[in-house]
Amino acid sequence: MPHTITVLPGDGIGPEVMDVALEVLDAASAKFNFEISRSTHLVGGAALDATNNETPLPKQTIEASEKADAILFGSVGGPKWENLPPDIQPERGALLPLRKHFGLFANLRPGSCLPALTHASPVKNELIPNGFDVLCVRELTGGIYFGEPKGREDHNGDPVAFDTMVYKKSEIENILHVAFKAAMGRDKKLTSVDKANVLATSVLWRETANEIAAHYPEVTMDHLYVDNAAMQMVKRPDSFDVLVTENLFGDILSDEMAMISGSLGMLPSASLGEAKDNGLNFGMYEPSGGSAPDIAGQGIANPIAQILSVSMMLRYSLGETTAADAIDAAVQSAIDSGLRTGDLFTGINGEKKVNTTEMGNAILETL
Repeated sequence: MPHTITVLPGDGIGPEVMDVALEVLDAASAKFNFEISRSTHLVGGAALDATNNETPLPKQTIEASEKADAILFGSVGGPKWENLPPDIQPERGALLPLRKHFGLFANLRPGSCLPALTHASPVKNELIPNGFDVLCVRELTGGIYFGEPKGREDHNGDPVAFDTMVYKKSEIENILHVAFKAAMGRDKKLTSVDKANVLATSVLWRETANEIAAHYPEVTMDHLYVDNAAMQMVKRPDSFDVLVTENLFGDILSDEMAMISGSLGMLPSASLGEAKDNGLNFGMYEPSGGSAPDIAGQGIANPIAQILSVSMMLRYSLGETTAADAIDAAVQSAIDSGLRTGDLFTGINGEKKVNTTEMGNAILETL
């Protein structure tokens, strides 16, 4: 049976980097002898334009995704749609409903800086002589983004806004199991990030983390308060292996991690649901960066994050790990050869500036 995926290119640079990523996917399927069945659908601003601003997430898109093994997502949003009502803006009206509809509770976001790119990181080179490779595991469907009550009230003429941070123990257990299993496949080191000195939800988080740790005796776990974790991420990023944390903290730390990696254009992400009987997860795979409307249509966007999102999809949802490894190696080869899109180009060490297609072709040639 072929693997079935739903492709949602979205807006801005989404369609152009998606085209390159799909070429890599096709090459991998031919090389490693597996079949991909895919269909492409509208999401985000593209869907709003097609539906006269009715919805950024059409029913057909959801139905196609329900029949698939995974969603390969591009990017959504841009100035064109930012003045629409909040509930139908591309980001809020498409991404969050997709995560909720499919129960995508675990966000895996690698933050890596290859040795050849340490000069592109704002962290001093002497702190990361060999680069770094960190995986941030973020709980995605609980916490302050979804807790109730939330809203605004008027207290004697003084406007008051409120959000509620809520976590069930079962939600914390689920994400911790994902993180521990990820650590088992890496260097068996896990850092749990919370704010247990202030927040009741973090006290429950830390208690639960200590309980779950007993099931993974091979993994060494430590705890950090989120403010300290943010500082240590800048001071010694190569000391981390896997980070696990709740929704709000994960949102912030993963962006910090992306910044010190040198470019958002290098970083993929995976949002996973519960594991199926075969051990694989339904997931949505997307670049960590946005739609970059300022460079859309110019053919200069970095396609690597979208290509590595394909690699993560092959690994976690389709079970094609050999193909995923080959794509990762091909990307590293292109970077090691000195090829750089504009977001990475510094003009030193013999770098060659290339466009979207040229970077994709170099990765394809190696693959």
